[in-house]
Amino acid sequence: LGLSADGDLASFKRRRETELKHGRLSMLATMGYITPTLVGTWPAYLSPSNGLKFSDVPNGLGALSKVPLAGWAQVLIYCAFVEVSGIQNRPSDAPGDLGWKVLTSDDPEAKTKKLSAEIANGRLAMMAIIGMFFQDGLTGSAWGDWANYTESPLRAFENELGVQEPVGFWDPLGLAADGDTATFMRRRETEIKHGRVCMLATMGYITPELTGKFPGMLSPSQGLTFDSIPNGLGAISKVPGLGWGQIVLYCAAVEAAGANSRGDGPGEFGWKVLTSADPEEKKKKLAAEIANGRLAMMAIIGMFFQDGLTGSAWGDWANYSDSPLRAVEAPDLSSELGACPPLGFWDPLDLSKFSDPVTATGQFKRR
Repeated sequence: LGLSADGDLASFKRRRETELKHGRLSMLATMGYITPTLVGTWPAYLSPSNGLKFSDVPNGLGALSKVPLAGWAQVLIYCAFVEVSGIQNRPSDAPGDLGWKVLTSDDPEAKTKKLSAEIANGRLAMMAIIGMFFQDGLTGSAWGDWANYTESPLRAFENELGVQEPVGFWDPLGLAADGDTATFMRRRETEIKHGRVCMLATMGYITPELTGKFPGMLSPSQGLTFDSIPNGLGAISKVPGLGWGQIVLYCAAVEAAGANSRGDGPGEFGWKVLTSADPEEKKKKLAAEIANGRLAMMAIIGMFFQDGLTGSAWGDWANYSDSPLRAVEAPDLSSELGACPPLGFWDPLDLSKFSDPVTATGQFKRR
């Protein structure tokens, strides 16, 4: 979102403080979901006056309606106490440093590793607790047991190709919520087509880099050779108009041939490459095609982005010498906590672009 594009160090420090707090809270909340299910609840009364036992309070969102008002007041008072205590116990201006030295070490490298691990685990926990909330609300179980959600129209498609581990039938936008089989099949056809095109496109990016190009003329009338066409997005401006006309005609011919050679299933055009006499083996191959197509759709978008950013089909970061992320010598945000592999210092919207190093330092600390 470009939140660090201005290079404001104080703002960065403030956001880092917020990230750490949310991460710590989410780690506790995630364990709060898991622990009672594994070890059970206290064998005592939560509210003797209401005759309410700990075991009477369900795990997850169901607890919201069970805990009495006085209990919520105690929760809020405790949260306020923790906040005030944190404000009064700040041994340094480092984000998240409240004087409780659990993640520390005499070795600076080990300390940095531990603090980075805390940030990474907090990010994971923030995603995890939101997922648990969603599943709990959907299924009525803190663990989101799909077996509890027996009336879901999504069950009409849960045995279709493409329903794969670890997410199973994944439809976060509810596009299949109406259970319309015809619409589902049309979308599956579209997914397979896009996947096949993207697999070809991805290989089209990679192959010329590995094997080279044809040693002939692409357009003799214009003196244009194949090796004079750059790989990737740069080729768009180099291919002559007649070349694009041929490409469009070829695509139209493929579409027309496909319309006249339709099989029974989505994406079936009578070209039996992914087939087998064994039904299970055939299903495995077709599911692999869908999975590889999904991967290729993500891959080609990543290649487009990197090509446009760096001018290289392989997205070589060394080619992007004008990046504002390279412009500042002090402070070097790429060495800050949270710059974890595999992304390193990740600021896709240039929020860390610096105009004044002094202002940058103050704003970074605030974030």
